[in-house]
Amino acid sequence: MSDEIKIVNAEEQESQNFIHQFITEDIAEGGRCAGMQVHTRFPPEPNGYLHIGHCKALTIDFGTAEKFGGICNLRMDDTNPTKEDEEFVDAIKEDIHWLGFDWGDRFFYGSDYFEEDYRQAELLIQKGLAYVCQLTPEEFKEYRGGVGVPARSPWRDRPIEESLDLFRRMRAGEFPDGAMTLRAKIDLVSGNFNMRDPVIYRINHLPHHRHGSKWCIYPMYDFAHPIQDALEGITHSLCSLEFEAHRPLYNWVIEHCDLPSKPRQIEFARLGIDHTVMSKRKLRRLVEEGRVAGWDDPRMPTLCGLRRRGYTPRSIRNFCERIGVAKSANVVEYAFLEHCLREDLNDHAQRAMAVLRPVKLVITNYPAGQSETFEVENNPNDPGAGTRSVTFSRELWVEAEDFLPEPIPKYKRLYPGGPECRLKGAYLIRCVGYETDEAGNVTEIAAEYDPDSKGGNPADGRKVKGATIHWVDAATAVDAEVRLYDNLFADENPDSGDKDFLECLNPNSLEVLTGCKLEASLASAQPADRFQFLRLGYFCADSRDTAPGALVFNRAVSLKDGFKPGK
Repeated sequence: MSDEIKIVNAEEQESQNFIHQFITEDIAEGGRCAGMQVHTRFPPEPNGYLHIGHCKALTIDFGTAEKFGGICNLRMDDTNPTKEDEEFVDAIKEDIHWLGFDWGDRFFYGSDYFEEDYRQAELLIQKGLAYVCQLTPEEFKEYRGGVGVPARSPWRDRPIEESLDLFRRMRAGEFPDGAMTLRAKIDLVSGNFNMRDPVIYRINHLPHHRHGSKWCIYPMYDFAHPIQDALEGITHSLCSLEFEAHRPLYNWVIEHCDLPSKPRQIEFARLGIDHTVMSKRKLRRLVEEGRVAGWDDPRMPTLCGLRRRGYTPRSIRNFCERIGVAKSANVVEYAFLEHCLREDLNDHAQRAMAVLRPVKLVITNYPAGQSETFEVENNPNDPGAGTRSVTFSRELWVEAEDFLPEPIPKYKRLYPGGPECRLKGAYLIRCVGYETDEAGNVTEIAAEYDPDSKGGNPADGRKVKGATIHWVDAATAVDAEVRLYDNLFADENPDSGDKDFLECLNPNSLEVLTGCKLEASLASAQPADRFQFLRLGYFCADSRDTAPGALVFNRAVSLKDGFKPGK
């Protein structure tokens, strides 16, 4: 896949947002919503955690309401009792608030409307627009028809009173699962199969997470959702593109039920990102099979996972806004999501020094027992970020990769007899030797410093040919565990073809480093604090595992940005 993606400016994006164009027309004088307040809703199903794909939808729902001075409801779509749980309800609320959106006092459950859904269904039966059907699931599939072949049901002309009686007995629990359904009487020959007398109620004796065993029949989403929208006064029901073929059914329900308003459904393309999966079923499988360490594993595309990894609300909202609103499906590079995070953290994250694979550096001509401090900027991009003190002494920690016993071509870091190198913000040093253990591993590097190069600049102005190296004072360093994350899937499109997506898992998606050395200022880091570790990347104190005296940091994103914005 190309490294480039076109990023539109604000004016271009505005002109391309067809949803806003439709709403502008609707609220204009003479439009279908003239004089009305724009009212949207976000209806997640509480059977899993929100992921980055949901984030696009909720950004559109809440953001559109904000743009037009309207309001947005939060409604849990809990009409299916199979896998719904209050744990997911609480997590969804937390994620939406974390992103900076709020629904005020407009929090609802789809199940709040069960009684009204049932009343509307009875009205359709009484109008001759719905009937109880006794086709088995196998017969239903057989009788559905095909292109140019009508669907059929021997129960379509069942008398109204008989259907009404059977429907009431369905509610009373007289029949087992699958014995009967309630179907809307629309059009058995429609080219849109969603209109071929769709099922609008089915029997399900599983208890509901809020209502227990009160109900044993449940409305189908395509029937319940437009009713819920109309009852809440929703003006625009914004949903993903797979519901486009369902829009005629949405409109049919609005038209034929006894409802107080007529919402408009508008569809947009779902968000696809490479190197990941968005199916909640597949994400659940990753969790339940122990492929990841829970829904908030930092490799997961869930919002709680991204938050734990170190993503910020600003970076995610910026990502969703910049990819725009499309009418056709597309796949966005994960690198662009990382790009948005780098931009935000570059402006706001405090800088610090950390050594992930430490080796001891001894400055042989620096006085033993002596130390000094340097004042360094917390963030050069933020004048208000202030400074911090960094301690320097005879023994330091540096990265193992910053030393080679025998240099390779163009290597400009430490090696015996090599060029002078800068210790970031401190002094110039030159390597003069090293020690190894019995296995030949380097255990200590010896160097000499130039006392007249404080701040890293030679007093005589000579040119420094070596690299700048970050370091941590050995006497004051704090230990930490650092987790380096990569894409969870090695395959760019783990959902493509007939392969099992689990076969595409990246075996190198997590590397855990222990014994890392951090500068002393990080000892007080709190869970979710974010930093740029100089030369290494952006890191976040793990919100679950970090504790006093036991620091754990997750790499949110590397410093290198492989994403190339288009012009």
